[in-house]
Amino acid sequence: MWFVTSEQTAGRGRRHRPWIAPRGNLASSILEVIDVSPAVAATLGFAAGLALEAALQKVSVEASLRAAGSDHMKFSLKWPNDVLAGRQKLAGILLEAEAVAGDRLAVVVGIGTNVIAAPEATPTPATSLAALGVNIGAEELFAVLSDSWTEFRGIWDRGRGFGEIRRLWLERAAGLGHGVAIQSGSAIVEGTFDTIDEQGCMIVRTVDGKRIPIAAGDVYFGSVASVGAT
Repeated sequence: MWFVTSEQTAGRGRRHRPWIAPRGNLASSILEVIDVSPAVAATLGFAAGLALEAALQKVSVEASLRAAGSDHMKFSLKWPNDVLAGRQKLAGILLEAEAVAGDRLAVVVGIGTNVIAAPEATPTPATSLAALGVNIGAEELFAVLSDSWTEFRGIWDRGRGFGEIRRLWLERAAGLGHGVAIQSGSAIVEGTFDTIDEQGCMIVRTVDGKRIPIAAGDVYFGSVASVGAT
């Protein structure tokens, strides 16, 4: 079941950060009740990222054709839950889950997309489709997104298809093979973004050759000096 609005005043993102969607942006959440473990449910976020990236590519191409242009935007996926245009955040994804009857999980995948406006003074600079010259409405984007969700949700297949989801996600991963700094609380891990593993953890290769799995944290491209600045 989808819950969709083009205006949101009291939403929240990761770590209970406020998420406000001014009128014209797209705030969409889908509820899935599934018989999987919490660890498997968490990998559904990667399918959501692929669905949103595919939808954005499609509307970008169509908007470019309507404008008689030849160029359209390229988007990438930032671990664990953002879609970027260049190095600017265009959309965010948040998963929440709760146990329900029958040993199943009710999983809500929240997807917020900057269609006409983007917040200012954010840790990662943000942008909107309108600022990128992609002039569409939230309703048009949602129609494409809901179709795309069906496709990638099917590939994911209650986690059994995560190998293929992982492969497709890595093809679109921002910063893969480059330096990253991950902040989790007061701890910072710095190294090279190597890959994501079979559980969806980011694998960071440090200068001494260790491969460290990261389950959660804020990711910054570049060196530790950029934490909180980019």
